[in-house]
Amino acid sequence: MKYLKSSLFICLLVTVLTSAQNKEITLDAIWNGTFRTEGMQSLHSMNNGKQYAVLNFEQGSTAIDVYDYKTLSKVETLVKSSDLEAIKYFSDYTFSKDESKIILATEVEPIFRRSTLGVFYVYDIKTKALAKISDEKIQEPTLSPDGKKVAYGFNNNLYIKDFESNQTTQITFDGEKNKIINGITDWVYEEEFAFVRAFEWNADGSYLAFIRFDETEVPEFSMDVYGQGLYPEQDVFKYPKAGEANALVSLHIYDLKSKKINDVKLSKPYSDFYIPRIEWTNDANVLSAQYTNRHQNELDLWMISANNMSSKLVLAEKDKAYIDVTDNLTFLKDNSFIWTSETDGYNHIYHYSKDGKLINQVTKGPWEVTNYYGFDEKNNTVFYQSVENGSINRDVYSIRIDGNNKKRLTQNEGTNSADFSADFTYFINTFSSSTKAPEYTLHTAKDGKLVKVIKENSSLEKNLEAYNLPKKEFSTIAVNGNDLNMWMIKPNDFDASKTYPLFMFQYSGPGSQSVKNTWHAANDYWYYFLAQKGYIVACVDGRGTGFKGADFKKVTQNELGKYEVEDQIQAAKQLGALNYIDQNRMGIWGWSYGGFMSSNALFKGNDVFKMAIAVAPVTSWRYYDTIYTERYMTTPQENPSGYDDNSPIFHVDKLKGNFLLIHGSADDNVHVQNTMQMVEALIQANKQFEWMIYPDKNHGIYGGNTRLHLYTKMTNYIKENL
Repeated sequence: MKYLKSSLFICLLVTVLTSAQNKEITLDAIWNGTFRTEGMQSLHSMNNGKQYAVLNFEQGSTAIDVYDYKTLSKVETLVKSSDLEAIKYFSDYTFSKDESKIILATEVEPIFRRSTLGVFYVYDIKTKALAKISDEKIQEPTLSPDGKKVAYGFNNNLYIKDFESNQTTQITFDGEKNKIINGITDWVYEEEFAFVRAFEWNADGSYLAFIRFDETEVPEFSMDVYGQGLYPEQDVFKYPKAGEANALVSLHIYDLKSKKINDVKLSKPYSDFYIPRIEWTNDANVLSAQYTNRHQNELDLWMISANNMSSKLVLAEKDKAYIDVTDNLTFLKDNSFIWTSETDGYNHIYHYSKDGKLINQVTKGPWEVTNYYGFDEKNNTVFYQSVENGSINRDVYSIRIDGNNKKRLTQNEGTNSADFSADFTYFINTFSSSTKAPEYTLHTAKDGKLVKVIKENSSLEKNLEAYNLPKKEFSTIAVNGNDLNMWMIKPNDFDASKTYPLFMFQYSGPGSQSVKNTWHAANDYWYYFLAQKGYIVACVDGRGTGFKGADFKKVTQNELGKYEVEDQIQAAKQLGALNYIDQNRMGIWGWSYGGFMSSNALFKGNDVFKMAIAVAPVTSWRYYDTIYTERYMTTPQENPSGYDDNSPIFHVDKLKGNFLLIHGSADDNVHVQNTMQMVEALIQANKQFEWMIYPDKNHGIYGGNTRLHLYTKMTNYIKENL
């Protein structure tokens, strides 16, 4: 009996342990934060190079805490909301350049993807005084270098508040909704050039440069917002679709001493152009401005004198396709500058004199620089991130500005990104991979040596052990003459003698990357969930995606949706030929550009894919904005076949499989018009399909239970049709 009891106990223990190691992922767990990672919020390196600040949340209050790089111990708390009578909670902060004052953000509400409105306060670190910038909700408050003034946008005009006199000066007066914007970008600049604040203080706070947008001739887009009222409201905003009128932009410099606005006039005539970046040099009288033509295949860098408004063209780049705008322009003490470019076929770092003469190409090779971190003047060293160790990985490097003595500073294979101390003594490295949750570690910048571990996600990793997640397998697949990056997730009980349905994901947009060695995004958990249900999930980055050189990326120029779709169809055919994949049960899905692609793949590959899901898809590039679309397609007037030949709307007659179409009715980015036009085309082609509209949801389709509902619907559709 004793042995029988022992055997029963052992069997029970094994059963319990096995069960604990095979916990199934649920959709609720994915979207309720169960798998959320911890990070370092609003990390800021202090000017002294010895300390850093972060935003900490504790017991309903927020605090800006300062830590010592060397010991990682907390040195002081600069400010916490529980000590401030006027503020219960602040969600973000920014220092003045001299770190004497801090802007605290409260009551922040989104406008579009990057723009917000909020109530902002300025906290004086020395006196501990708190001053409200404005009683109104304002945009982009920015302190002058000495912290004595703050500039901000309100109702399409610019204002400057002087803290010493407590006076606010309005410096522009013609701002008007859907007509004139001063110092804040319009919708298309915000979305496609990725910035909102279109004004900049100079080095000593004597000038404020800003861009003015005249949207008068830009066509308006309107969408109903249903809300909870008896009647819906209309949101009307300026949105330039491909081939339509853009805002007329102009550059201006406000002189705080004379209180006059001077207009920047260049010696080169521009008729239809963009100003995607402005940045003051270290010389308080010299402003740099980047101008690009409408096709975005010519990019000019100008130097403008605020004293006499003279201008000089110092750098002019041209490309047969397009030139990406970046934030990598950095001025050194002598006003020579760092610039990144794809001139030699790969994105690399260049050093130019202040007059635009090439001093040196700093990095070289058949790989891409993916981020520029800064220049250590003392040691003549440039710090950057690149894919030299494989296009799906990221590492941090240092190199002398003359191109010698390159060092790889990170050793773990996966995704490494750095935040350097102000004096480049240390850097905080954020590392993750497909098998390692994000960890934050301190390293010496000189050699990358590990100093200390700051933060890990070990508790999450331990919790995940119970789920026994399948492995994400990275490989390449030879498709249409190219080795394409791929990942695949198989069920844990995978048996090569059996067959499995295949579900493919892709995004595929120009310069994008979906196959990368980094920690799980929320969708990855959904893919693991599907694998637990018996599906094989795969992702292939086809031609047009990024980090494999300019030629690979720009091959899709003027024909978006041609080569990318061919690659997805051919990849599916080759995967379907594997013994363990059921070629009669293959599906594909995508969101936004990925929805454009999955629609085309189902229609054009009707003998390959059984089903597809398209979320918030572009269905014709004629409906999308000027800056993004024309960068890759020129205008519809110039390239009508490029727009129409690969629009899924014109291929609905080929539909044989099952198609689910999903969109948010308040999508200000990819308008629901895209889905409505697709629906009408499908109806007229007498093709059956399913669709779902999420009321008042934008391009992200989230809020409350929305994401859970969306992924439940897609999961059920996959189960029923694949």
